[in-house]
Amino acid sequence: MTTPQPAASAVDQPLDLVGIGIGPFNLSLAALAAPLGELRTAFYDQNPAFHWHPGLLIDGTTLQVAHLADLVTLADPTSPWSFLNYLKTRERLFPFYFAERHHIHRAEYDAYCRWVSQNLTGLHFNHHIDAVRWNPERVLFEIDYTQLDPEGEADALGRAYTRNLVLGVGTAPYIPEPLRPLAEAPGVPVVHSADYLDHREKLLAAEHITVIGAGQSGAEVFLDLLRHRPEGREKLHWLARSPAFAPMEYSKLGLEHFTPDYTHYFRALPESVRDQVLPRQWQLHQGIDAHTIAAIHDELYRRSLHGGWPDTVLTPGVFVRTAGRVGTTRVELHIEHTQQGTRSRLTTDAVVLATGYRERRVDTLLAALDPYIRRDSGGRPRIDEHHRLVLDPSVKGAVHVQNAETHTHGVGAPDLGLAAWRSAVILNAITGKDPYPLPDRTAFTTFGLEPRPQPRPQNHTSENRHTIPRQLPVH
Repeated sequence: MTTPQPAASAVDQPLDLVGIGIGPFNLSLAALAAPLGELRTAFYDQNPAFHWHPGLLIDGTTLQVAHLADLVTLADPTSPWSFLNYLKTRERLFPFYFAERHHIHRAEYDAYCRWVSQNLTGLHFNHHIDAVRWNPERVLFEIDYTQLDPEGEADALGRAYTRNLVLGVGTAPYIPEPLRPLAEAPGVPVVHSADYLDHREKLLAAEHITVIGAGQSGAEVFLDLLRHRPEGREKLHWLARSPAFAPMEYSKLGLEHFTPDYTHYFRALPESVRDQVLPRQWQLHQGIDAHTIAAIHDELYRRSLHGGWPDTVLTPGVFVRTAGRVGTTRVELHIEHTQQGTRSRLTTDAVVLATGYRERRVDTLLAALDPYIRRDSGGRPRIDEHHRLVLDPSVKGAVHVQNAETHTHGVGAPDLGLAAWRSAVILNAITGKDPYPLPDRTAFTTFGLEPRPQPRPQNHTSENRHTIPRQLPVH
């Protein structure tokens, strides 16, 4: 196929905003952009429909944030795309009221987001973005995409023009280097927790199962496996690099690290200090919900009521040095204890890697923009207070990022609780107005000795921002 020439209207009436990826963060942006009639927007995703971590929608699992941390409420509680309005459309407000739930089921959050995605206009699934370029003659970004058929095969090519981009491509499952060959080999039962439910029945049929990783996903997978293994013959190992199966920091003041106030404070720190602080904050986002820890202990205790111990081994403070096959299907893990300095081998029939996620690489997608992107001393993109890539001044458009700025904005970058606020910041910057007024203060904690500087007027925020014209046709 060859790239078609764009219609004249695509060039003469370019979009104001294109979102690449339709996960919760860009879905939040689309929902808050919807009532802004002056904005011409489009959002693209290569998947056929919205699904949020389908492999981890284990029965009974809940979000770690309150239901108010939906797509819109913390920026606009009157939005028709709120979780409460979703319940109203399903005639479920009274059951939810009497349930007195602060943290909703993950499956319910997934259903809510799919409801939004199915009812918002301007969302284009089955579209793979091929390339993004800056066109200095037209002072616009060019976006080449491939439209996919229901089987995921290329169906048609297209091109869009936009003044602003927002990257919301999400994260990808992370597999440690020693285990990658096994995870990629056919027939070897080594799976990432992101695909847990797809392999659950096969895993449960294994003689011995090992779970690696002591975050929330690892705990939920271990608990689910434990509950479905025969008493006295559980044959489960749970290994973790972290020094303990530790609870997530969930105190009220601890949670203020996920406020805009802390984001502003963190971003103002020197780069070297930010890089030192982030690894020390692992319990803010990599620990285990206290209720899940209690449920695991309760289940283990119940299995010891009649004497004896369940056939489980829970060992923190270890890491996998190397791994290989034993025979055709079994796996041998070579592990080391970080504090003791001792080593051992573990033979198992199946491995679940609850080893987290990493920001999805966009090097290929943004290859044409790479010369314009300003980077820090570690080679990472510099990102300003409005979640924009810092670009060469010759680029008059803006590229905003969602959940790709932990190194500049702190632990709150991937947190659902800041989704609506970040979307509001982005839309305020793009419009050059203030469609979503934001609070000056969001935390009781004062994180630094120096007062936080007041934000500059929106029309002086960045040399590379391109706001929309004041008069645009209603979209």
